[in-house]
Amino acid sequence: MHILEHRALRGPNYFSRYQAIYMRLDIADLEDRPSEKVPGIVDALRALIPTIYEHRCSVGEPGGFLQRVANGTYAGHMVEHVAIELQNLVGFTVGYGKTVDSYDRGIYDVVYRYRDEATGIAAGVAAVEIVRKLYDSQPVDLQPHIDHLKEVRDANALGPSTGSIVNAAKARNIPWHNLTEGTSYTQLGHGKKQRRFQATVTDASGIIGHSIADDKDWTKQILADAGVPVPRGQTCYSFEEARAAADWIGWPVVTKPLSGNHGRGVTTDIASVGDLRSGYDAAVSRARDDYAGVIVESYIKGEDHRMLVIGGKLVAAARRRPAHVTGDGTHTIQQLIDTENKDLRRGVGHENLLTQIDVDDQTRRMLDQAGLALDTVLPEGEIAFLKSTANISTGGTAADLTDEVHPEVKFAMERIGRLVGLDVIGIDLLCQNVSIPLDQQPAGVVEVNAGPGFRMHMAPTHGTPRPVGEHVIDMLFPDPTDDGRIPITAITGTNGKTTTTRLTTHILRQAGWSVGMGCTGTVEIDNNVILRGDYSGPAAAQAVLREPTVEHAVLEVARGGIMRRGLGFDEADVGVLLNIASDHLGERGIHTLDELARCKTVVVDAVKRKGEGGYCVLNADDPLVMDQGTYWARGEIIYFTMDPDNPALVDHLAGLGMVLTVKQGKIVLLRGKVTVDIVEVNDVPIAFEGHAPFNVQNAMAAAGAALAHGIEIDDIRAGLLTFHPTPAQMPGRTNYFEADGVRCLIDYGHNVPALVALEPLVRGLGTQRRISVSTAPGNRRDEDLQALGAQLARMCDTVIVYETDARGREKGEVARLIRDGAAAQGGADRVEIIMDEADAVDRAMDIAEPGDFLLLLVDDIAGTTDRLKGRSFATQAKLAQT
Repeated sequence: MHILEHRALRGPNYFSRYQAIYMRLDIADLEDRPSEKVPGIVDALRALIPTIYEHRCSVGEPGGFLQRVANGTYAGHMVEHVAIELQNLVGFTVGYGKTVDSYDRGIYDVVYRYRDEATGIAAGVAAVEIVRKLYDSQPVDLQPHIDHLKEVRDANALGPSTGSIVNAAKARNIPWHNLTEGTSYTQLGHGKKQRRFQATVTDASGIIGHSIADDKDWTKQILADAGVPVPRGQTCYSFEEARAAADWIGWPVVTKPLSGNHGRGVTTDIASVGDLRSGYDAAVSRARDDYAGVIVESYIKGEDHRMLVIGGKLVAAARRRPAHVTGDGTHTIQQLIDTENKDLRRGVGHENLLTQIDVDDQTRRMLDQAGLALDTVLPEGEIAFLKSTANISTGGTAADLTDEVHPEVKFAMERIGRLVGLDVIGIDLLCQNVSIPLDQQPAGVVEVNAGPGFRMHMAPTHGTPRPVGEHVIDMLFPDPTDDGRIPITAITGTNGKTTTTRLTTHILRQAGWSVGMGCTGTVEIDNNVILRGDYSGPAAAQAVLREPTVEHAVLEVARGGIMRRGLGFDEADVGVLLNIASDHLGERGIHTLDELARCKTVVVDAVKRKGEGGYCVLNADDPLVMDQGTYWARGEIIYFTMDPDNPALVDHLAGLGMVLTVKQGKIVLLRGKVTVDIVEVNDVPIAFEGHAPFNVQNAMAAAGAALAHGIEIDDIRAGLLTFHPTPAQMPGRTNYFEADGVRCLIDYGHNVPALVALEPLVRGLGTQRRISVSTAPGNRRDEDLQALGAQLARMCDTVIVYETDARGREKGEVARLIRDGAAAQGGADRVEIIMDEADAVDRAMDIAEPGDFLLLLVDDIAGTTDRLKGRSFATQAKLAQT
């Protein structure tokens, strides 16, 4: 049993509306051994993973999956359930799974939900190993698998502070995306409505404020000048200066790096020259540059408090105490530390709510000052402090005091946030009690922090947890109804996707919106190309939705992207389903038109529900779209049809549904008994005076998408009238030229349905001899390539075939199959193969005579366009000389 493919589907997909892991699994010899033929496998599985009993499976009750195993199921199905439960065992709640057989014996498509992609993949690998051993009656040690999954989980998990913000965003249905692997740099929302943050530093955090917080000397000057109590201190660049400063300030003192955070290199309550030497060296070791400044300042005796101000408001306050242990009269300090570190809340670094206590030189110094050692047995109730600072990151604890903060203290903290200029700021305040005004007690602000940690407030050791992540989200998205999303239009179908995508984009731009578009050929931001290539998949969605200026996203969605990675977004506002016809059958598990229909309908299944503003634009002239598209559509449906009397739409119109159709030579909108004229068909450039009915359909689909977005009829009309079949607006899609008296049409159609759609236009424009240049990718079936050749022969008098993309076939095989199909059909006077694309185009141009028509179905759109223009310019030059 081995894995053939294994990847994450990062959005709605063929198998699920949700993100899922896809595994193509070869169970090999286990195909002949369903589970009922394996003695003891049910008992072994339940003993190994007792919680798998809760899996209901299709039976619909606890123990249902085990019943399936007992009655007989296949290894792939067992891998699915084990992969799900392994994730549950390491803290990720998942439940959905699906396993289906394929057209190949022993090969199964296994799909299961995930929360963390890397952990989901690792769970699948572990599940295959476990199930194989269960089938072979071998012992399975589950713990190493669990330990490994925890390592993967922890390596990829968001930190607690970042996680609190992301969780608060998800609670408000705000999408989020990690922007750089291995960091906490995160985007919330899409396009123009997005906000970004890293750890707890937001995109609105002032760079000057961040610099002030990073420089403790500067911080003290700013605050002292504003009347805020701060410790008396001096920045020193040698130990001799530090000793003189301590004598001037008065002992005891504190040493800290001039630039630093998290309490690193800070030593407090220094009362001797020897301890000053240790404190000075500790501060220098944590400095960020070679010319390291060390602050020496007065020691304020009092409790350490962290005050958190977000968006100008004090939202949390915590009293922090340094790492410590409390004696029980029996155990040594080292044993008490070991016991404390076993607390499940403590982890390494920032992985958990508290941090494990590390015994270091500072710990030994603190104990030595107190006359203690690691092997000392503390009397019951006596406290031994192990660190000089109270940071959570060094093992400290926190008690929430938010409700106890005096109004004057609250005002002072909020004022500090304004003085420094940070929207999220952590203020370290030393005082005896936050319920007393600062001027009535020894107090001082010793530090401010840009990007403060949230752990102590989210899960204090004592007291009430504070939802600080929610405060960040409320600051970034102050309108509680704002989910940070921009409108998304997703367009799919077998043919016409790119044209409809470009036309929809054009209409929205004409209406004044900044649009990001992804399609076959490019990703464009407000009509500027930023990426070139096939961007009809999730990569385009990610590129467009990350762009900070985009107000609308229009995305072409092809079957390949859906099958490989899913949509790349969780939901769309408008989904357009143009048509469903035979193409790419036999690839990626799609062998029938019904399976292809399910793949295409993923787009309309991912649309917002009707009551939430979602719309689905469907082709009522396509039987599969009417059947499958209507069934899966979640939004309000807008149909388009070439037949104004389409009987299938009577009930839809009676219910005041919208229909776009052609009536008396016009594209019109029908709603109930109301008819609204949009535009004359003959005035729409891409309609070629009605000779291109497929483009009339594309125009209606784009108009339907625009209507769904609330675009005015006048703006839709203007968009349809100003969109031309030129390389600039529609590269490679029905681009029309005249060169040397020869009419030329460049298009990208490489399948039979596309050619059938083109045929009326070809016959309308090509009134004399029609010459075609064409190919197709090699991943079509033999019969599809032959049918393509046959269709070309029906349409054209001369058929020239080239080959560029064999996709695993022998060189020349694709071209021969197309040629054979054309020859078998008959009708064409000449059928020939010229393998090179440029040579094939040149051949067609050489044999063409004035009045002939060239149909150029090419891959190199730009090169062919330039070649045609060059031929035209050469003719003009000759005429000028004459």
